[in-house]
Amino acid sequence: MRKWVKKLLIGFGILLGVILLANFGLNIWLKTQLPNYIKNNTDYKISYKLLEVDLLSGNILSTGVSVNSKNPQNINVIGLQGTIDTLKVSRFGIYDAVFNKQINSSDLLLSSPSLNIVLAKPVDNKTGKKRNPFLFENIRINNGSISIFRHTKQKFLSVQDLNLDVENLQMTEESVENQLPVVFDKYDIKGKNFFVRPDNIYALKIKSITTSNGQMSVEDFRLIPLLNIDQLKRFYPKRTKLYQFSIPKMEFKDVILKKNIVSLANADFQYPNLLVFNTDAVPIKIKKTSDFELNLEDVRVNNATVKIVKPDGNDLLVAKSLNLNANTLKFDKETREQVIPVGYKNFQFSGKDIVYSTHQNYSIGSIALNQKSGEMRDISVTPNVLDPGRRAMNLKANFASFNINKFEFINRKLNLDIKDILVDKANGTIKIGEKIARKVRKENNVELILARKVTLKNSNVAYDKGGEPLVFNDLNATINNVEYKSKPNYYGHTLKVGDYFLTTRNFAYKTKFYNMTVGLLKLNKNKVQINNFGMKPLVSRAQFIKMIPVERDLYDLKANQISAEGNWDLFSENKFITASHVVIQSADANIFRSKIPKDDPKEKPLYSRMLRSIKIPLIVNNLDLKNSVLVYEEDTPESLGPGKLTFSNFNMNVKNLNSAKTKGKPTKVDIRINCSFMNMAPLAVSWNFDVADQRDIFNISGRALNLPAAGINPFIRPYLHVTATGTIQEMIFNFRGNPKGLNGRFNLRHKDLKVAILDKNNNEKKGFLSAIANLVVKSNSGKLPQDVMVEDVERDPTKSFFNLFWRGIEQGLKKTLIGINIDKTKKTVQKTVAGVKDMKQSVKEIGQEIKRSRPEKKEQPKPAEEKKKGFLKGVFKKKEKPEAE
Repeated sequence: MRKWVKKLLIGFGILLGVILLANFGLNIWLKTQLPNYIKNNTDYKISYKLLEVDLLSGNILSTGVSVNSKNPQNINVIGLQGTIDTLKVSRFGIYDAVFNKQINSSDLLLSSPSLNIVLAKPVDNKTGKKRNPFLFENIRINNGSISIFRHTKQKFLSVQDLNLDVENLQMTEESVENQLPVVFDKYDIKGKNFFVRPDNIYALKIKSITTSNGQMSVEDFRLIPLLNIDQLKRFYPKRTKLYQFSIPKMEFKDVILKKNIVSLANADFQYPNLLVFNTDAVPIKIKKTSDFELNLEDVRVNNATVKIVKPDGNDLLVAKSLNLNANTLKFDKETREQVIPVGYKNFQFSGKDIVYSTHQNYSIGSIALNQKSGEMRDISVTPNVLDPGRRAMNLKANFASFNINKFEFINRKLNLDIKDILVDKANGTIKIGEKIARKVRKENNVELILARKVTLKNSNVAYDKGGEPLVFNDLNATINNVEYKSKPNYYGHTLKVGDYFLTTRNFAYKTKFYNMTVGLLKLNKNKVQINNFGMKPLVSRAQFIKMIPVERDLYDLKANQISAEGNWDLFSENKFITASHVVIQSADANIFRSKIPKDDPKEKPLYSRMLRSIKIPLIVNNLDLKNSVLVYEEDTPESLGPGKLTFSNFNMNVKNLNSAKTKGKPTKVDIRINCSFMNMAPLAVSWNFDVADQRDIFNISGRALNLPAAGINPFIRPYLHVTATGTIQEMIFNFRGNPKGLNGRFNLRHKDLKVAILDKNNNEKKGFLSAIANLVVKSNSGKLPQDVMVEDVERDPTKSFFNLFWRGIEQGLKKTLIGINIDKTKKTVQKTVAGVKDMKQSVKEIGQEIKRSRPEKKEQPKPAEEKKKGFLKGVFKKKEKPEAE
């Protein structure tokens, strides 16, 4: 054998012997001196029955171990107290333990440990000084009982009958404060009576945890509030919520705790129960967001119950039998910044008996949702009497569903694209109160909501605003492309509606004085059909007169059918109406006005100005009123019943009815009327004006034929106490006017025209006065009477257009029947009447002297007959009827 080989072997032998001697000596030293060394050089006192150390491998085996802190009051280091039946350490870092005062091992086995651990005081973030952590790559605990306390001696965590096998376990004080208190890669855990107290408000209790093949099962999980809601408000006034949560059983798989991340898969939660109390505290914006992340691969929630309580103690939300099946749920830094802080791939959600209460109580019998669609059944909305709002809905719906194309938030603003919405059998009322003005404008949270199709079927809905209900019975509607979009400055929205189709039967609208009804209403973007329209007064004429402060018309209307064709938009910001043809068929209109109330002092604009005041573009190319009847009735305090004017077989055509709001379109309105006046005489009227003309000039002309004078008696007899006989063979008028008055020409051809003056009871004819009147009136005009000029007829701005028109007719009648020099004729008549009255008075006085000579028949003298001045004016001047056009 070569010398160098021999020397090498001898050297190895000597080295091995030295190592063996050192290992043997170290074991002797550890057995006899280690406890004292640890006591003198660390913060702990340790004793043991057996201790074996392998210097080469760093393995340590010890039994009957007892450990205690030298100074339990020192809160700057981790405190230890307890016993361990068997302690086995693999690859123990002796050098780190001796020189760096750091416990470092790759593997740790604790058998039947019973330990109390007191965490050191948290690190001062300003100094950045670190505490001495325990570093274990792997740990196994058998049948352990461990309690962990904070440095304040408040229990933080405890567990009994713990059997734990984890890889790369880490637990440091820094982890407790800033990240997860315990992190590991792989695990196998069993234990009972888990307790965690994360703060002074909550405690977490778990009855048992078991694992099998990576599947963890947790029984009786409870998050318990340590304070009631009143105590929370008192001691933590800035807290906004208090939670109480329990899950009888939950299972999940592949739990991974790493730094600030919790990941698990196949989570199954059975019968969870969540209770949330709200306070009035204002939420405080968190300056520093948490780095906590949660990843859930598959989550199932079965038969959950949720209850959220308002600050006043009333329920905000109650939901039962909730079920959720979700894939790839994620809560991290990215999702935390979103409006919905939880990301997901897809989900399915269902529930029953859901009630949500704000100003309204929203109740849903059952609901089923996923990321693309939803269904709800047995829906009801009722007013909340404890918290009433401006809008009060009392609705029920049998079924509602929707399908979604896209649902997302862009720059924290909602963008929703809905494929379709269906609501079936909605019944009830919607009542709107007075509008509440907003003090501060709020920026929109909605960028766009697009509903491509909205369908309402078999519904009966009443919309009540200001005590005037609008009732839709048997309502069926389809609306396409409803677009609710934010304005460019994100304050306010615009609404656009595409095609729509609506049908309803027995439609009704009730106001203070009227009940408006429609047998059938069909409406779309290009056509409207209304059958059996009616507008009936809810009060009698006598009641109406007592209820109005000033003169006002009372209407009684009906029409067999109203139809229109064209194109209109009544929903968007740029509203307009363009109708090619509107037809009103077989209308019957009764208009009543009493002169008993005071005159209305408001200015009455002419029709051109009224049309011009319409704010939206309006064009009706042709409006036809066919085969209709118009009756006007008017009474005065002195009249015996109302006077009546009747226009039967009424046909009217209006061309180019407009509001002068469309550029490039003509603005002149032409009206043609043909009817039978008083059911006797044909009457034709031509009337036109230009809506765009600010001067409001109008032209009206017409012709009436073969009107028996007796035909106007139903109008003049009740309150003028006059009747007429004879024939108006032809009446022609042609007037031009403006808001100040009118001028024009008038022509009347008549025959055998006579008048009779009646007494106040409209019974007996006053022969003498009638004779005087007929002396003045031209009873025959001849075959070719001349036109008379109607001049300078002034308009009372508080009276209607028709009042001005009648005053023009009145002047023409006076000039025709009495003569051109009306004033001279009037004076002559008055002088004659006065002379006759003086003679009649003398006769009466002689008669009274004769009666005095007969004392046996004393009678009271009759008063002198009232002086009749201007009776011709009463014959020909119709009472003014101011009415708002």
